Amino acid sequence: MPHLIHAARAAQHRAARAASVIGPAHPLTRLLLTAAALAAAAAWEAGHRVTDLHHPTRRHHERRSRA
Repeated sequence: MPHLIHAARAAQHRAARAASVIGPAHPLTRLLLTAAALAAAAAWEAGHRVTDLHHPTRRHHERRSRA
């Protein structure tokens, strides 16, 4: 099942790149965002958690540990 996480991460990166290059309102960006959402939903349904896809950054981890 790790392939679902890799597919979701790759779809998210493609959508983010499209949004930064052609803008978030462009039809291709919206299509890629939809594909990323579907890939993330498939990973979720397979039992993966959000943290499997989005590993906390070091900076985020430091902020949480101080609080």
